[in-house]
Amino acid sequence: MNNQYYAEMLNKYIPWGSSTCSKHATLTPEEPAVIVSGKGCRVKDADGKEYIDFRNALGPISLGYCYGPVDDAIRSQLDKGIVFGYPSPLEAEVAKAITEVIPCAEKARFLKTGGEAIAACIKAARYVTGHDHVIQIGYNGWLNSLASDGMTLPNRKGTSGKTGIPAAIASLHHSAPWNNTEKLEELGKAYGDDLAAVVVAADYANMDAGRSFYPYLRAFTERYGAALIFDEIVTGFRIALGGVQEYYGVTPDMAVFAKGIANGMPLSVYCGKAKWMDAYGKAIVSSTYGGETLSLAAAKKVIEIYRSEDVIGHLWRMGARMWGGLDRIIKEYNLPVQMGCIDRPIAFFVPRPGADSGQVQKMKRAIFKAGVSLYNGGYVNYSHQEEDIDEALERIEGAVKAL
Repeated sequence: MNNQYYAEMLNKYIPWGSSTCSKHATLTPEEPAVIVSGKGCRVKDADGKEYIDFRNALGPISLGYCYGPVDDAIRSQLDKGIVFGYPSPLEAEVAKAITEVIPCAEKARFLKTGGEAIAACIKAARYVTGHDHVIQIGYNGWLNSLASDGMTLPNRKGTSGKTGIPAAIASLHHSAPWNNTEKLEELGKAYGDDLAAVVVAADYANMDAGRSFYPYLRAFTERYGAALIFDEIVTGFRIALGGVQEYYGVTPDMAVFAKGIANGMPLSVYCGKAKWMDAYGKAIVSSTYGGETLSLAAAKKVIEIYRSEDVIGHLWRMGARMWGGLDRIIKEYNLPVQMGCIDRPIAFFVPRPGADSGQVQKMKRAIFKAGVSLYNGGYVNYSHQEEDIDEALERIEGAVKAL
């Protein structure tokens, strides 16, 4: 079966063509409709074509596809059992490890996705503060759609009209742009007396603003007695092992980690100071699969690898090589996009002001055709080596020369 066959099946049987909206291919036939295998930093589609990959499953692959030590840990646990009617020892061991590597974590719990873990933090914040309103900055998963003007997908704002969210719920959720203190002051004046939490995910193209913005948010939430919740779903285990809270030295009340923590296994961590985490004794959050052992075994091994090897340093070096090289190509060939924060493990490009969307699509199609898989930029992983980066840049440059 080939890409075309699976593209037709996906569109016929699954709304949006995928259970994950951002995975739905929109630029076929150049873009792969499905991926059937991956190894290290490369993936293959149903036609057998190989791509040097910078999507990394939209972020969860931090060490590499089929990374041997992690896969071995999963296989070893599989022989013992996947889930039980009581906690596995792994649940305690990984929670302890989280408290040792995440600055804000005095206690930790587990779920399967980042979005639901953000919702769990908001519930605790509302319980402790007795307040209802929430400010959301950046994309925290489809939970953002609770705010009528929130981001329904990365880089996609909500629209007016029917959204599936009752107006009474939407009225309690407010969207604010990254690094816009004026908007936050406006929201503080309007809702500060009933503000439960501020949830913030970094703007990955303008992350340097975090040096002043995160301290501002710490002071802002303390002013109103609200919880400061860091969405470290993308930044954790990439910018630093402990995410932006470690990198910028600002400690939130609670934080969520997911992508990268288990190298692709479905696991999210919600952690924080005991004052807030102890709320779950009354503000109940419970899930049968929260302590599923294969993901915890993967996470335990991933944390061990990060603590014993220079994973973060490697991600920064390969990120600077890849995104700096891509930025050079963009400028040299006057491509219709622009990049920010090109020295990091994470980088994204956006259309240049006035750029035609057709030009951007044409550029992306050419890059996919050349055998490089990007995600409006993307991520490097621990398996990317200098030769992989250089080959990817060579393929990209060859592709855009022909445009």
